Amino acid sequence: MEQPTAQPSRGLVLIVEDERAIADVQRLYLTRAGFGVHVETTGEGGLERIRSLRPVAVILDVGLPGIDGVEVCRRLRAQDDWTPIIFVTARDEEVDMLLGLELGGDDYMTKPFSPRELVTRLKTVLRRTAGVPRSGVLRVGSVALDPDNRSISVDGTAVELTAKEFDVLAYLMASPGRVFSREQLLSAVWGQASYTAGRTVDVHIAQLRSKLGEGSPIRTMRGVGYFVDGGRP
Repeated sequence: MEQPTAQPSRGLVLIVEDERAIADVQRLYLTRAGFGVHVETTGEGGLERIRSLRPVAVILDVGLPGIDGVEVCRRLRAQDDWTPIIFVTARDEEVDMLLGLELGGDDYMTKPFSPRELVTRLKTVLRRTAGVPRSGVLRVGSVALDPDNRSISVDGTAVELTAKEFDVLAYLMASPGRVFSREQLLSAVWGQASYTAGRTVDVHIAQLRSKLGEGSPIRTMRGVGYFVDGGRP
C-alpha cells in the first residue's frame, strides 16, 4: 500500500490574481486544505495555464490587467472548456461579475472575504460540478475499474494497485481516447504544476502497464503524453 506523503491530493487550483498579498493568503489556506496551488498574475497567463495544466478549478480575479477575468471566462466557455470558476470581485465590479456568471462562472466572492469561506465555496463548487461519476464501473477492453470500492480487474481477475496508480488509471479511463500530457496528469492526480517531475508520471505508467499485463489499454503518443485506447476490443 502506498505510503502517505505531504503532497496535496485534491488536485491543482489555479489562482489568477494580480495582488500578491491576496494570492499568498489564498494559496496558504488552499494548501492547508489539501489542494495544490499555482498562481498567475495576468489573464493571458491564466488562460495559458488553464489550457496546459487542466486545474480542478480557477479562482479568478475580475479586475486583472490586460485581459480581465470576465474575458478569460468568455474565451474558455467559447472553447467548450467548463473548468469550474470562482470569480473574485471588488464591490464596484458587480456588473462585470453578473456578466461573468451569465457566461458560465460557478460562484463569486466580493473582497474582502474570509479565506476559510473561499475553501468552503470551492469544495461546494467541486461537488456540484464533478464531471466523473462516483458510481458505475468504468470498462475499457478487458479492464474494469470500480470507483466506489477502488478496485481493478483484468478479465475478471483482481489487480492490486497503489492509491496513485489507481488515480492515474481512473483519470485516463474516464476520458478514453483523450491524450493527457505529463503536466496535466501531475496537476490532476498529484496537485502539482511542476514541469520537472514528469518522471513521476512515467514511473507510474510503467508500473500500471506491468501490473495490467497484455490487457493494459494505456498508450503513448510520442512527444505528447498518455491515453487510454477506448477502441481496444
